[in-house]
Amino acid sequence: MNAKTNKMKVDKVEIEGVTYVPEGDEMASKVDGLNLVMVRTYSAGVHFGYLAKRESTLAGIEVTLRQARRVHAWAGAASLSQLAMEGTSKPESCRIPCAVNEIELVAIEVIPMTSEAQESLSKVPLWTR
Repeated sequence: MNAKTNKMKVDKVEIEGVTYVPEGDEMASKVDGLNLVMVRTYSAGVHFGYLAKRESTLAGIEVTLRQARRVHAWAGAASLSQLAMEGTSKPESCRIPCAVNEIELVAIEVIPMTSEAQESLSKVPLWTR
């Protein structure tokens, strides 16, 4: 159930080989053909950026993100999944510092982000010390 509308949420439907996504769940815009994703790691925290490389190895899912920002802390979303799908309702309470050009991580979770989340997280003020 979607808490905002009390309606059952349908992720996507495939009909005769064509995948349909509900309105409002459009994927985030791409940069240089790269998808925007949110990544959880065991030891480096949570990051979001454009997925340049993804490879399964013995260490885990090795990813390279471009224009990546670390999510030091967030509020206004109950889980990382909700943050990747809907963004935050409290951008002023999130701590997300500057982007790095590229970062390599070993991920345990990679979540494609929606345009709603992309727009929301773009409103989070740059966190500095």
